[in-house]
Amino acid sequence: MTSSYAQGDATAALLEETIGANLERTVARFGDREALVSFGQGLRYTWTELNDAVDELARGLIAAGLVTGDRVGIWSPNCAEWTLVQYATAKLGVILVNINPAYRTTELEYALRRSGCRMLIAAPAFKTSDYRAMVGEVRGGLDALEQVVFLGGEDWEALLAGAAGVGDDEVRVRSLSLDASDPINIQYTSGTTGFPKGATLTHRNILNNGFFVGEGVRYTEADRVCIPVPFYHCFGMVMGNLACSSHGAAMVIPAPAFDPSATLAAVAK
Repeated sequence: MTSSYAQGDATAALLEETIGANLERTVARFGDREALVSFGQGLRYTWTELNDAVDELARGLIAAGLVTGDRVGIWSPNCAEWTLVQYATAKLGVILVNINPAYRTTELEYALRRSGCRMLIAAPAFKTSDYRAMVGEVRGGLDALEQVVFLGGEDWEALLAGAAGVGDDEVRVRSLSLDASDPINIQYTSGTTGFPKGATLTHRNILNNGFFVGEGVRYTEADRVCIPVPFYHCFGMVMGNLACSSHGAAMVIPAPAFDPSATLAAVAK
């Protein structure tokens, strides 16, 4: 038995930390600067406010019974809550499963079944798709799926309310127990040549991908980056969000999905 190992250019060292630890470093450096703007929702967060909202959601997920290594699916167009879920799950070592907002019921069921999601966080609807009805069609056949939380209503509020019963230290303890090589994200291929394949990615994988993209385009804390591409894909959540959060640049969400007018309006404003 032999092993093969290839190493690329190591002139710039890789970040050997988790996404949660990297976020905390950014908050410590740039806490009062703006971190996230959701143009269509009228929401703005500084880095301190964003981190507080992430920790609240993380405590809610703990209260809901999720443990390190569990899978949580997110099925939603771009919104501030998508970003909160991304960082909250990362702090807990809960593996985020990205689900394409354009999926039909058969594709949704396939992704949830193959990934073994215990919870699904979803928008109520998107464009002509009634997500509530679609989830209802497939939920009965998914034994692993215990909880479904729809954004923007009582489900989401109840999830956040659970945070009150969990101390801040519990999130910190979970975060400190994680390693950069732990899996943290599952993204599915398009499935154009067969069934979609789930690629399991680690903190090290996607944090460094985002960080070095940010380095390549010279992001700093003074920058504001409009992100019109979908978060469910690596372009949006990695080269978009993680490139920003690893440099202190503000993430700007112009609209739930690509809209030329909304994008230009967000950039102009």
